[in-house]
Amino acid sequence: MTEQKLQETTKVKKVYRKVFRKRPFFSLMQFRLVAFLAVLGPGFITANVDNDPGGIFTYSQAGAKFGYGLLWTLIPTTIALMVVQEMAARMGVVTGKGLSDLIREEFGIRAAVFTMLVLGVANFANIVAEFAGLAAGMGIFDVSKYLVVPAGAALVWAVVVKGSYKPIERILIFLSLIYFTYPISAFYAHPDWHKALHDTLVPTFSRNSEYLVMVVGLIGTTITPWMQFYLQASVVEKEIPKDKYNLCRLDVFLGCIMTDVIAFFIVVACAATLYAAGPSHRDITDASQAALALKPLAGEFAALLFAVGLVNASLLSAAILPLATAYNICEGLGVESGVNKKFSEAPVFYWLYTLLIACGAGVVLIPRLPLIKVMIFSQVANGVLLPFVLVYMLLLVNQRELMGEHKNSILGNVIAWTTCIVMILLTIGLTWTLIRPQSH
Repeated sequence: MTEQKLQETTKVKKVYRKVFRKRPFFSLMQFRLVAFLAVLGPGFITANVDNDPGGIFTYSQAGAKFGYGLLWTLIPTTIALMVVQEMAARMGVVTGKGLSDLIREEFGIRAAVFTMLVLGVANFANIVAEFAGLAAGMGIFDVSKYLVVPAGAALVWAVVVKGSYKPIERILIFLSLIYFTYPISAFYAHPDWHKALHDTLVPTFSRNSEYLVMVVGLIGTTITPWMQFYLQASVVEKEIPKDKYNLCRLDVFLGCIMTDVIAFFIVVACAATLYAAGPSHRDITDASQAALALKPLAGEFAALLFAVGLVNASLLSAAILPLATAYNICEGLGVESGVNKKFSEAPVFYWLYTLLIACGAGVVLIPRLPLIKVMIFSQVANGVLLPFVLVYMLLLVNQRELMGEHKNSILGNVIAWTTCIVMILLTIGLTWTLIRPQSH
């Protein structure tokens, strides 16, 4: 822990000792709340960024094509997300090192270079998709992509490069809360709540190939490689001490639950409108089309909220994905990284971040760009990398000399390995479905 961090902690303790003497019960509750808010951020933000434009499109498709029938997939999805994210956060708190750092140190430079290259390529394609989502979302409000994409790129660049960790984190938490536009939008759609709850708790299965592909897509794209690298790096940068790990874990679990609650309402909104309206409304090609389709079916306000959520998701993802990539590459190379450092202290980190944003936004401005192919390519790259990342994580988190008493328990390993094997199989299945149509 740095000297400045130690001084801040000491001041907080002194203030609360004085308050405890006057109102012990309420002060204890307040102290715990303040302690939780102090570590809130990495897990909450990382999980919410998972609902990027590609994720919103997938959930919209699920609701439009199959109604409430796929809501049950959100329960295993949430469990899988919690298991993997918790391991990444725990390794960050215990070791004080990012995932790329640990892979380089424990498995060698070749393993680190492999993850850097594949993650870099996949993330760049995802960054392009995020700016494309911003262009599509603002297109609903008749704003040209040639205006909004450069402005959005400049905004996320300035926030990160000119700020420091704490204010940046607060902005990202605020953007995460804007996702609650989706629950409001779903209520305006007047869904069948009894049917939605039933289909969430009682799985329904079908041999329909399109249904199976959608199941694989919903579950298999939930855990992506970049999430583990970003979460662990941000936990390290926040310098969360081991004695506060329980609060950090709560942050992770809260984020995982919230992101899939939001996914639930996106599916519900589209099921209650697009699916209910009949076959002619069920084919959508992007998330912005779902927002436009809601307008005559659920009202202008519901469509507006859906569009605001899409724009917000695009901006949040456009800020985080370049950060995740810069963290991964800099840790793999062993050079300085972190938003708490000045440009002169971590030039490689900031130049990478700048180039990723500039190039990602620039590609979107190319006329007639096949964005669907770009998104498919990024998903395939993620599918190639994910098995390696999950296995690396499990091998690392089980090293006693690295994790000490915080290594996985037997039960933890059973759950984690099962989750990882299922996620790997689903990701292989998703990658196959993406590649197979192109081979004919």
